[in-house]
Amino acid sequence: MNPPNLTDIAHRATGRTGVLLMNLGSPDAPTGPAIRRYLAQFLGDPRVVELPRALWLPILYLFIVPFRPKRLAHAYGSIWMDEGSPLLVHSRRQATKLKALLAAQHGRDVPVELAMTYGNPSVESAIAALEQQGVRRIVVLPLYPQYSGSTTAACFDTVFAETQKRRWMPELRTMSSYHDHPSHIAALANSVRRHWDTQGRGDHLLMSFHGVPQHYVTAGDPYYCQCQKTGRLLAEALELPKDAYSISFQSRFGKAPWVQPYTDATVRALATRGVKTLDVICPGFAADCLETLEEISIGVAEDFVAHGGRAFRYIPALNDHDEHIEMIAGLLEDALAGWLMPLPQPGEVDTRLARAAALEPAFRGQVLPALQGTG
Repeated sequence: MNPPNLTDIAHRATGRTGVLLMNLGSPDAPTGPAIRRYLAQFLGDPRVVELPRALWLPILYLFIVPFRPKRLAHAYGSIWMDEGSPLLVHSRRQATKLKALLAAQHGRDVPVELAMTYGNPSVESAIAALEQQGVRRIVVLPLYPQYSGSTTAACFDTVFAETQKRRWMPELRTMSSYHDHPSHIAALANSVRRHWDTQGRGDHLLMSFHGVPQHYVTAGDPYYCQCQKTGRLLAEALELPKDAYSISFQSRFGKAPWVQPYTDATVRALATRGVKTLDVICPGFAADCLETLEEISIGVAEDFVAHGGRAFRYIPALNDHDEHIEMIAGLLEDALAGWLMPLPQPGEVDTRLARAAALEPAFRGQVLPALQGTG
């Protein structure tokens, strides 16, 4: 057994604090093979599908992974950007802008890395990148305004599993939700107002959140209630009467009942009721992705028109809008408090390494005989 090189252990660590932004993830390309890899990882997570593994995994690998990517390839292809998937593009821009803003606010570089729970960039690579920058304390912020075991907890699971691989584990602070944070509600309300200022005000505002199975909520998941609160606070900020807005849930999958009302049924009912111009916002998504750009602004929009509606107008997610980045930085203030330690003085790390190198002969002389004697 070769003893460790002391110059490569902890002496490079500077005790810096960094931020790990997280989101769900997406395939590396809008192709069948890439989507199959992504679906296997995503839908194979017990946090996402809470069925017994013996029942679910045969369904996943015999029916979903082989056949579903063909349809999804077209859907992803219809929204793919030159730089990659919309979710990844917007998330990268968020991380870049946040890093710049934190540096301006704190007068120092605060490392910020992006990771996806499924796909790339991976949590493994993001944590490694933070460690290479001397980070020993990590604030983990999943960009899900509302907490769910199937999203937020899945982020934490991945981070905890990755840090458990390390002999010297970093310190962690996790942020679980910001569904009712005043700055988040204000940013959402202002995005609606900007839309109204340029497009005019529609007949009705629909707030569509991603759905979850009903039994997740009955088992104690707070997601449904947090979505309702976000919607109520947004309506209050916009001074909307109850008949001027609706809250619904999209993206259901499988035959089990999901939380209701469903977005597709709600849109048809609004069109049938005589709503001609429908404004739609998705307040559960921090960045536009397949579920907002293809499912809502293409698929559900077509359904609305087919049932008598005239104009379906999707209000983009907050993405990398400056107000959104300022809101994220504000959320991080409490988590960063007390963790932004003084930076090492020039030459301090070199001094540590020199001291470690000087100790290495003694280290080898004291430890190696003991190791050899234990055989």
